[in-house]
Amino acid sequence: MRSRAIKTRSIVLVAYLSVMISSSMLFAEAGPAKAWTLLETGLSQKSAVQRLVSVRVLGLIPDDTHAVELAEKALKDPSGPVRAAAATALGQMHASGADAALRQALKDRDLTVVMAAAHALRLINDPACYEAYYQILTGERRNDSGMIAQEMKVLHDPKQVAEMGFNEGIGYVPFASIPWEALQTIMKDKKNGAAAKAALMSALATDPAARTKKMLLAASQDRNWVLRVAALEAIAKRGDPSLLSGIAPTLQDSRREVRCTAAAAMIHLNDVARGHANTKAALNGATSSRAPRLGVSN
Repeated sequence: MRSRAIKTRSIVLVAYLSVMISSSMLFAEAGPAKAWTLLETGLSQKSAVQRLVSVRVLGLIPDDTHAVELAEKALKDPSGPVRAAAATALGQMHASGADAALRQALKDRDLTVVMAAAHALRLINDPACYEAYYQILTGERRNDSGMIAQEMKVLHDPKQVAEMGFNEGIGYVPFASIPWEALQTIMKDKKNGAAAKAALMSALATDPAARTKKMLLAASQDRNWVLRVAALEAIAKRGDPSLLSGIAPTLQDSRREVRCTAAAAMIHLNDVARGHANTKAALNGATSSRAPRLGVSN
């Protein structure tokens, strides 16, 4: 009896394991197809909220052409938040093949979409992002741009700034050592969109355009010390020694935070200049050593 019970349990266990294995195999085959169907169905819903949820998660699927296709299609969605989510997803996927679609999104009439597209282009190392950052920061408008006159009006609203994802998207976190004082200064200057301006300056740090260099030098003299520091940090990141003389006056700034940032920027730019000089000297030396020697032959 006991042996029969053990045998019965063994048979049941084997049957259970067989069912589990079969189910796993079926899931492995049907799971992805079912998952794609779920996302595709969500993207076709009448509810913008449901479409938004489906678009957002596409950023979790890197190196997948179908995910890129779905996100590119969502860039043309009638809902601004959905279009912004699509641009964000393409950036998260580092979808370099979507650069043309993202550049087109820079002309969107919703500034949130423009910012999301600009950040996505920045993540795939496309310099087209800098034009959008510069226009928004300076308030410039061009005839070939599809942006409407929202400019700084949007940036005055802390809620909209947060929705654009400045803290996470662009990554500007002012002064880790003194965040509370910096935050107080920014909040006192909400009307001028100080937080957004600082974020944009940080994003423009690697823009090689000469106009950006001039803008950052001017910003290093801004009345708001937070923006002066943001400008100096961006100048340091640019690594352009030609800016040394322009930031020299900020060593005498009334704010210690500005003076220290200026000092660090000047040290870094001096190091860069010295590195350039050493490289040039080494190249000249190598050229000289290869040149034919002139002398009296025996």
